Amino acid sequence: MGAVTSVLVAAVLWGTVGPAQIWADAGMPPVALGAARMLLGGLVLSVLTVRPAGLRTLVRPGVRRWVGLSVLVTAGFQVCFLESVERCGAALATAAAFGTVPVVSGVCARLLSGERMTRRWLWGTACAVAGIGFLLLPGSGARADVPGVVCAVVAGASFGVYIAAAGELGARGADLAAAAPVSVLCAGLLVSPFLVASPEGLADPRALALIGWLGLGTTALGYLLFTRGVGRLGAATTGTLSLTEPLVATLLGVALLGERPGPRAAAGGVLLLGGLVLVSLPPGRRNRAGAKRAGPERAPAEPAPPGPDPAEPARAPAPG
Repeated sequence: MGAVTSVLVAAVLWGTVGPAQIWADAGMPPVALGAARMLLGGLVLSVLTVRPAGLRTLVRPGVRRWVGLSVLVTAGFQVCFLESVERCGAALATAAAFGTVPVVSGVCARLLSGERMTRRWLWGTACAVAGIGFLLLPGSGARADVPGVVCAVVAGASFGVYIAAAGELGARGADLAAAAPVSVLCAGLLVSPFLVASPEGLADPRALALIGWLGLGTTALGYLLFTRGVGRLGAATTGTLSLTEPLVATLLGVALLGERPGPRAAAGGVLLLGGLVLVSLPPGRRNRAGAKRAGPERAPAEPAPPGPDPAEPARAPAPG
């Protein structure tokens, strides 16, 4: 229960990212906000978790390129997700980003390690793609415009690639406890020129409070709680618990922010979440028996979150 509680609380924290951004209304450009969040959260995480021995594993031959890729997609996730929240609202941005993750992570697992695409994964992917299509339909009644949904899809794709990169890092002997904070901090440094070029609203107390919550609460504390519990839970259990993130974002968006998606947008969100449930459920007895006869497959590593925020596969953290 302690492990379940840790992962559940982490997912709840990641689910507050979008609602907090809208509620604070700090007037900061999403790119600058993402840079500030990554710099603060990455610095705190690095001080608390990174050790010299772990850093040395990140500069080995064959590891450096995957570290570089993880930095790039971490920056892409943060910037695109916050931009999508700005355009679409917290509920739909989180749902669209989450719906894309299993598609991209499954394809990457197939290409890199030859993992089989199960029937359940195919059905879940089909639901996710259909849900995104509903969000793009004219007259959906949502705040989402096409660029906003595209940003959410790019954010989800970035997190899916991050999962693959973290898996490759783990397979090559890299210390993932060091790789995640380094990726977040370096991604913040990569995007920091935008913070210097667009410092609008940075001195506002609401902006400072928002950066503090996103950097310390959702990034540093969320990561520490997640890693504390994920090692003692199965992949399917972790993935199902991580579904708390879009649920929290949706509930806060409706209850506190007045978001009222229309019928088409609501149907799209239901399809997205349904697809996530399909890919997160544990395999049936028949599937487990078939997998045992086929021999062990390469297990995905346990990557740490790219900065969120909530989720992969299912063992991966939520993209808070």
